[in-house]
Amino acid sequence: MDAERDDIVVLVDEDGEEVEFEHIDTIEMNGNEYVILVPLAEEEDDEVEEEEIVILRVEHGEDGEDAFVTIEDDDELEEVFEEFQARLEEEFEDEDEEN
Repeated sequence: MDAERDDIVVLVDEDGEEVEFEHIDTIEMNGNEYVILVPLAEEEDDEVEEEEIVILRVEHGEDGEDAFVTIEDDDELEEVFEEFQARLEEEFEDEDEEN
C-alpha cells in the first residue's frame, strides 16, 4: 500500500481486523462533524455493483485525539447521507458546466 496517501483511514472491525477506507468527504452539520468513507476494494471485488459507504461521527477528545463513532440514530444517519448525496450532485453539476 502506498503510504504517501493521506486520504486512507484504517479502522479495526468487530473481528479485530484492520480494514482500509478511502476518505471521501467531511460534512459538518447540526454541530457535529461526519466523515464519509468507502472501503478500499480489493482487485477481485470488481464485480461488486453497489459501492458501500460508511458514515461515522467524529468525536473530538479532550486529549486532542479524534475518534470515529458509529451513528446509532437512523434519522441522523439518513440526514447526513442526504447531505452527502446533495453535495455529490452539486459536484457533478459543476463538472458538467465546466465541460
